[in-house]
Amino acid sequence: MRAVLQRVASARVEVDGKSVGEIGRGLLILLGVEQGDNADDARYLAEKSAQLRIFEDAAGKMNLSLEDVGGQILAVSQFTLLADCRKGRRPGFSRAALPEPADTLYQQFVALLRERGLTVATGIFQAEMQVHLVNDGPVTLLLDSRKEF
Repeated sequence: MRAVLQRVASARVEVDGKSVGEIGRGLLILLGVEQGDNADDARYLAEKSAQLRIFEDAAGKMNLSLEDVGGQILAVSQFTLLADCRKGRRPGFSRAALPEPADTLYQQFVALLRERGLTVATGIFQAEMQVHLVNDGPVTLLLDSRKEF
């Protein structure tokens, strides 16, 4: 699984011009599920996302996690994170998981974050979405569950 984490002051996602998920301070997480990913990948990324120390403390140092600051999450499924752009000019998506297992793991990821007591808003799986955000920092990080070691 791959995730792009963006520290935000606020974020929302719209489908057909209607807001379906909105948060204040926290993280916008774009999540891509790869073939072969499983519950361990979802668990790893959920834990890492919740505990990464990327929020500033009183001294202005990135020492606080999302859990520490009581931040929120907007989780949006994005299969294009698995694009292979090495050849030609059209991205290939053969490594992306099929919709059914991808949605299952996306939902598991969201559930794991909620089990930690975090407020999590979501987009709609496979919908055409517009994501609006106020990037804070900007701070943008890439996580890949297959590169955990």
